[in-house]
Amino acid sequence: MGDVNQTIFVRRHADQFDGPFLEVGSRDYGSTEDLRSLLADGDNYIGVDAVAGPGVDIVVDLTDHAERIDSQLEGMRFGTIFCLSVLEHCDQPFLMAENLTRLLKPNGKICISAPFAWQFHAYPADYWRFTPEGIKKLFPRLRFDPRQIVTATSVENDFGQPDAEMGKISLGTKFYRRSNRPLRAVSVLVLRLLSLFGILRWLSCYRHVLAPTNIMMIGTLSDT
Repeated sequence: MGDVNQTIFVRRHADQFDGPFLEVGSRDYGSTEDLRSLLADGDNYIGVDAVAGPGVDIVVDLTDHAERIDSQLEGMRFGTIFCLSVLEHCDQPFLMAENLTRLLKPNGKICISAPFAWQFHAYPADYWRFTPEGIKKLFPRLRFDPRQIVTATSVENDFGQPDAEMGKISLGTKFYRRSNRPLRAVSVLVLRLLSLFGILRWLSCYRHVLAPTNIMMIGTLSDT
């Protein structure tokens, strides 16, 4: 986990997360947010990754056979699983999602963050981008409270709603006039004027661009 807005999202909902805790993709690459110290002591928290390294307690392939995963985790079931910035790197996301769901205790929760729009980043590979409906398809046994589904850009505390405008930076004035943001409308107008002189014309030719944006959701196991 390496995005400050993921930490903010977890902190906002920390009162509903119960242990034991499992963090998927826990290896510290040097810029990783420290989720472990935010939530629990070491005895109540397990970090797993496909490769060994700092922050990894157990090396586990979560697309492996269920029996092997259970053996590596000694049959543990978890009150909360964090799967943040991981799903896009998994070549079998449906299988991983099935295994993560199986590792939950009754009424356990999975806190998920996955990119809707992000630059290519291979750790070691980068396969997918997601929408909220796509994540629900991965986890059919979880129920998702709409109030706990948000979007977040790479700018600290820049959270939004999962709608047709998520991640969108409009390069037209109409959108900002309609949403009562006159300063942004003026900025876009300046951009249009600059393009007449050949400045930033490559940008102004688009109706909109997408900011780096993650989807963040909390799902609860709906059966026992």
